[in-house]
Amino acid sequence: MHLLGEKNCDVLLKICIFVTKSIAMSKKVPKEFKDYLQTLKAKQGNNISLANDFSTICDNKSVSEYEIKDMLKKSISRLAKMQDKLYAHDKYGILIVLQAMDAAGKDGAIKHVMKGLNPQGVKVWSFKSPNSIELDHNYFWRHYSVLPARGEISIFNRSHYENVLVTRVHPEYVVNEKLPGIEKPEDITREFWKARYEQINRFEKNLYENGTIIIKFFLHISKEEQRNRFLERINNPAKNWKFSSADSKERKLWDSYMNVYEEMISATSNEDAPWFIIPADEKWFARFCIASIIVEETKKLNINYPEVDDNKREVLQQIKQELLNE
Repeated sequence: MHLLGEKNCDVLLKICIFVTKSIAMSKKVPKEFKDYLQTLKAKQGNNISLANDFSTICDNKSVSEYEIKDMLKKSISRLAKMQDKLYAHDKYGILIVLQAMDAAGKDGAIKHVMKGLNPQGVKVWSFKSPNSIELDHNYFWRHYSVLPARGEISIFNRSHYENVLVTRVHPEYVVNEKLPGIEKPEDITREFWKARYEQINRFEKNLYENGTIIIKFFLHISKEEQRNRFLERINNPAKNWKFSSADSKERKLWDSYMNVYEEMISATSNEDAPWFIIPADEKWFARFCIASIIVEETKKLNINYPEVDDNKREVLQQIKQELLNE
């Protein structure tokens, strides 16, 4: 190395790093990964088991973490191009739904996957417990008012699905909705929940048939990994604000939540609005999966920039000539 000189060695090292990064960035998502992503889709009509059918981690990665993070950058770049075409095409809106247990990485996924998009065309909505005004309307009302316009992307950080998840684990919350015939939790039957699944399917089918593309993600985290992330939030003063005692209480109901998630996904995943079960124990891999799935699903739309007619082209050329003659 001393024959080259220290300065030249530093230059060569930088070139090697640049070339390595360029090669990784030039890679498209390998076919085996695209095939793998399709295995994350919950098939319509199947009764799924989160424990048996889907893992919280991908053990058989054919490329390294470094390469996957670079492919994520490529996917984000493709998302930006898709967004530009989506706006110009002006026929579709895209709704992305994120559901998960606490600390599964929803906020981080939004931050990292959507950072390359034009913020003018992306809106993120985080839904907390409904307020008194929202409770005076049906449970779709607060979601319906913030659906994406044509050419826009809306992200629901939690969604209308809370009304068959949290309320299923805590049926006393349904009483607050002031529904006819529901005076106490004991009035809620299995038929009630079956009807809600049907309502959600009708709601989403109507959106799909009118130009809203729906992609739903469940970030599948293990109980052990959630424990680790909770401890990190407690041990790190800069993250204390993220932790709530309510999170710990809900963790004690883990099995109940897994049961209702399984039933909900089985009842509401279909070709018009599929659920993807994302292995979320590794945040970087979960983000790559989410970005890549959005890219692959939106490819099916075959959206392009609008073509102008001959008259418009003639006008453009006239204006071009005027500008050149100035």
